[in-house]
Amino acid sequence: MKPIRVSRELEPERCAGLDPVTGEAPDVLILGSFPSHQSLARSEYYGNPRNHFWQIIEAVYGIDRHLPYADRVRELVLHRVALWDVIRSCHREGSADDRIRAPVLNDIHGFLARHPTVRLIAFNGTASERCYTSYCSGNLTSPIPLPVPTRLLPSTSPANTRYSFEAKCRSWAAVLPLGEHGNTGDSCSPLHRV
Repeated sequence: MKPIRVSRELEPERCAGLDPVTGEAPDVLILGSFPSHQSLARSEYYGNPRNHFWQIIEAVYGIDRHLPYADRVRELVLHRVALWDVIRSCHREGSADDRIRAPVLNDIHGFLARHPTVRLIAFNGTASERCYTSYCSGNLTSPIPLPVPTRLLPSTSPANTRYSFEAKCRSWAAVLPLGEHGNTGDSCSPLHRV
């Protein structure tokens, strides 16, 4: 008699996220949900070339999206912008946010305590905001409000086709600290894209 094989769906390996990108005194903390597989493989925030994040940063601050990653983040830090993710580690098959399982969250409150200059948290899409909100309201006996204002921005992910690049860019330009281009959103028009 042949042995019976029990098929079990294996849970994907736990993935660890990236360390925050920050200077000593950031004004804005941009929070994503969790890096894509491309970003993790490159150890770069928004490492998928189809993601609009670096195009938006180029439009707002004039930081060339084709520069090496280390140069881009150094320039971003000079504009007092920090990058991090809500999720520190998770199980996920693929790169879609809806595939995230068993998330362990980053210590956002600890980051804010160490960086009291942060005056705004910008959530890069609803997944990051929803994850943080559910953590605050669902996992604690009483929600811990963030000590600074928050703003939900359209996701820069290539999966977010609800907004055009120009609409995403205008939304982001309206909340980021003033850059070389004045944050008017004018540099987000199709005429300024390369």
